[in-house]
Amino acid sequence: MRIGLAQINSTVGDLRGNFEKILASYSRLTAAGAELVLAPELATTGYPPQDLVFKSRFVPQNLEAIERLHACIGTVPLLVGYVDRNDGRGKPFFNAAALLERGAPIRKSYKTLLPTYDVFDEDRYFEPGTGGEVFTIGGRKIGVTICEDIWTERYLPRRLYDLEPARGLVEKGAEIIVNLSASPFSLGKLETRLEMVGALARMHQRPIVYCNVVGGNDELVFDGSSIAFNRAGDLIAQLPSFEAAEAIVETDSTSALPALPRDAMAELHGALSLGVRDYLAKCNFKSAVLGLSGGIDSAVVAAVAVHSLGKENVVGVSMPSPYSSRGSIEDAHALARNLGIRCLDLPIGEAFATFKAQFEKIFTGLPDDTTEENMQSRLRGMILMSLSNKFGHLLLTTGNKSELAVGYCTIYGDMAGGLAVISDVPKTLVYELARWINSDRSGAGRAREIIPHATIEKPPSAELKPGQVDQDSLPPYDILDSILQLYVEENRSAREIVAQGFDEKTVRWIQRRVDLNEYKRAQAAPGIKVTSRAFGVGRRMPIAQQYADIDLFSKTESCASPTSA
Repeated sequence: MRIGLAQINSTVGDLRGNFEKILASYSRLTAAGAELVLAPELATTGYPPQDLVFKSRFVPQNLEAIERLHACIGTVPLLVGYVDRNDGRGKPFFNAAALLERGAPIRKSYKTLLPTYDVFDEDRYFEPGTGGEVFTIGGRKIGVTICEDIWTERYLPRRLYDLEPARGLVEKGAEIIVNLSASPFSLGKLETRLEMVGALARMHQRPIVYCNVVGGNDELVFDGSSIAFNRAGDLIAQLPSFEAAEAIVETDSTSALPALPRDAMAELHGALSLGVRDYLAKCNFKSAVLGLSGGIDSAVVAAVAVHSLGKENVVGVSMPSPYSSRGSIEDAHALARNLGIRCLDLPIGEAFATFKAQFEKIFTGLPDDTTEENMQSRLRGMILMSLSNKFGHLLLTTGNKSELAVGYCTIYGDMAGGLAVISDVPKTLVYELARWINSDRSGAGRAREIIPHATIEKPPSAELKPGQVDQDSLPPYDILDSILQLYVEENRSAREIVAQGFDEKTVRWIQRRVDLNEYKRAQAAPGIKVTSRAFGVGRRMPIAQQYADIDLFSKTESCASPTSA
């Protein structure tokens, strides 16, 4: 069967715009000979619609879009994701797929497995289906799954479900399995999908056609990367990542394709670039502004922004203080020249001296400390927000995941902004990405110095006091990031981390810093998720809490009633 894949970039809530994208893609694919067209999960509403579904007109208007699509269908059916009402018991809606055929009633299939972990919260809105439907289309029996329905136990964080929808569809006679998906990107996930879908095709001896959405929606980036396997489990189609695309798959093809080579830094750069581009476009911003410190983080963010938005739409700002080194100032200017962006010079020395003098009497006898360091960061935040307000730029923050984890950032200072571009990128990966940007793998065709060599090689520093470097306050980043991976992304205890060979004092310090700085992260700008577990949307921790990862009771403690001292 010739199945068309409409890998569209839908926008959450843009019901009219999403309708037009679905219809345009359907028209092109049918003209090219498709016998069935697939559009992604919740294509009409965008994913995830979250509490928009509770607005009184939102779901009815999404149903109106489905009816309108139905009226526009030609001789080729369309299978499209949408939100359906549940008029019975349970949650008010279904995560649904509609089979639209000319001259026939709409047939429906409902998502069976509703993820409620990590970034997903579908159980808040949707009632689960009972196993998916098998539709006869053009004489072939097509089994319909929606995203999570196709994920098997081996590839989930733990055993979550008792049902296996794909197996159930095969038992119902499905000859081909299709999947409408809205699967967000994280590093390593593309390989996981390829392995899993190929294994399912081989196990059930059925072709599987997987249509994924593409685009950035708030913190989430959907990479597309739609795929198809024949009944032998051979890859027969793979659409590009991080861009809208279309293709027609012949499910009976025996022409196996090699999996596209994977480059983790290329994927990271693609995800960040798409996340920035779509966040600005979908929030109606045309340009961005960011501070250029001469450091690695702001350099990488600036390079990503230029790749996403064009050099004419990015403004850098150099804001040296009395403690900024000449080298850092020169590196910031060199970066701006290499990227071709405008760079404003707004030194903060005089403003810092004036502001600090306001507290001279109040702070008499007290030494300078982080208070004065943070004044500088907050003055820079005020400058950048002023430029944002005056010219309508979106302010991009430049803090990385390592710093955000342990609170090595200033609330209302360098955390001020509208989008935290690399807040889910550990510092060690920031360096790796910077080297990739300068390499011939970045698409420039040759290696060239975009990010100044000195920026990559010098010790990282906030430069808020004389001679300061990050390692004055933090463990080496390779150690810090390894421990954060275990503690934040894998939920390991301090005892488990120490057992892997890390110094206990260092582990306890990092763990405590992560826990103490939840209040800062709660006030941070939304950040683009690229790892298996990001702060914010994928990690929800209380701020006012007193859990400590220590032994609660000694082995010799008695059961006598506690007494107050």
